[in-house]
Amino acid sequence: MSGQVKTLGELGLTAQSGRMVQITGLAVDSRLVKDGFLFAALPGTKVHGGEFIQYALRMGAAAILTDAAGARIAAAELAASSAALIVAEDPRQALAGAAALWFGAQPATMVAVTGTNGKTSVATFTRHIWTELGHAAVNLGTTGVEGAYEAPLAHTTPEPITLHRILRACADAGVTHAAMEASSHGLSQRRLDGVQLTAAGFTNFTQDHLDYHATFDEYFAAKAGLFARVLPEEGVAVINIDDPRGQDMAAIALDRGQQVIGVGRAPRADLRLLAQRFDATGQEVRFSFHGKAHNVRLPLIGGFQAENVLLAAGLVIGCGEDSARVFETLPHLGTVRGRMQLAATRANGAAVFVDYAHTPDAVATALKALRPHVMGRLVAIVGAGGDRDTTKRPLMGQAAAENADLVIVTDDNPRSEDPAVIRQAVMLGCPEASEVGDRAEAILRGVDALGPGDALLIAGKGHESGQTVGDDVFPFDDVEQASVAVAALDGGLA
Repeated sequence: MSGQVKTLGELGLTAQSGRMVQITGLAVDSRLVKDGFLFAALPGTKVHGGEFIQYALRMGAAAILTDAAGARIAAAELAASSAALIVAEDPRQALAGAAALWFGAQPATMVAVTGTNGKTSVATFTRHIWTELGHAAVNLGTTGVEGAYEAPLAHTTPEPITLHRILRACADAGVTHAAMEASSHGLSQRRLDGVQLTAAGFTNFTQDHLDYHATFDEYFAAKAGLFARVLPEEGVAVINIDDPRGQDMAAIALDRGQQVIGVGRAPRADLRLLAQRFDATGQEVRFSFHGKAHNVRLPLIGGFQAENVLLAAGLVIGCGEDSARVFETLPHLGTVRGRMQLAATRANGAAVFVDYAHTPDAVATALKALRPHVMGRLVAIVGAGGDRDTTKRPLMGQAAAENADLVIVTDDNPRSEDPAVIRQAVMLGCPEASEVGDRAEAILRGVDALGPGDALLIAGKGHESGQTVGDDVFPFDDVEQASVAVAALDGGLA
């Protein structure tokens, strides 16, 4: 924080030489270092941050936090410098703790949710419930910071300095409750290790991010870190026990001594989903909590959203709120941006939905969840992102083909890859699909195919407002494009 000065000891750090220095700021980017800063030189997937220690020293860094490898890389520069050196076995974890101490405040009640799919919905529903209960609340993650304080975020789970700067800003703005998404990247890189959590949630575990994690076991271990390491022993773990890995996650929480609230359809669930009845605009849900039944209407499309709502309710209850008051708020929940969002409706009544589904399981789940709300055909538009897990591409096509009546394969965010190559990989799973590279044209064709009672699901980009092609990000919003297509076809454009 501007004008603030702390010692290394006040940041929970100890220099090798025992030197006492005054720290005026923190940075993980050497270009942002100023006189008196602590520079964290962290191991990276491609380059070790130790390569940039020399530049940080030239910018006036008073202390360097790194590991043994980083210290070796910059040994000569460090020896010639007066900067304090802190060598940590896990410098990422040390930085997380230091960032928390540097910024010094966060909303008093915080929860985090992990899982392959549903994190944004659960975090947003949690914020909605808190807000209905009269709390100043936010959710942080893929859609930025939303609620009583708003700000953009570049990553689902920001690096610790950015994260704690945001949490301090939230606290200063009067925010008392915050729900954040915990990505596998963020957990494996210890970004949340300085956050004080009251409760944590687990949604599900399916294929994703195998471009970053070497194996499924490594991917699961990263997510399990939320319960095995970040959530304190006195915390409450709210876990979807219907998921095949839910019992594994619950066992980890119980081994830590955490209270577990099980959510799901299984008879052993504490928050148990008993029945659902679907209509064109939402669903009736019957559930029980510790054996007592409740009925509510949710103005939400998709059966899986009931599971997300119950997980959010479990998190709020786990933070000490009265369950009866929590359940009273559920009929007032709103749609999460880019998650089963009704984007437009044709003159013939056909509906167009936008969803962030970008994994095989998410595509299948979204289409299966939409089916009970639809009397006619289901049309799906799918694609796959470039520079990401390539093995899921044909599986995404297959998921669409097995659950939709008509499939159009188009571009998502091709990034540095050839879009045609990505589309062909998706088409391997749905050879009968139409291939339309231009996403706007694909949406227009999908909307044009809709008859009375039909519905279109545009999957993949959800809330995103841009399309990444090469190094460029072009303005593109699926919801906006759907509205434009409907207006053009139904005579709404001049």
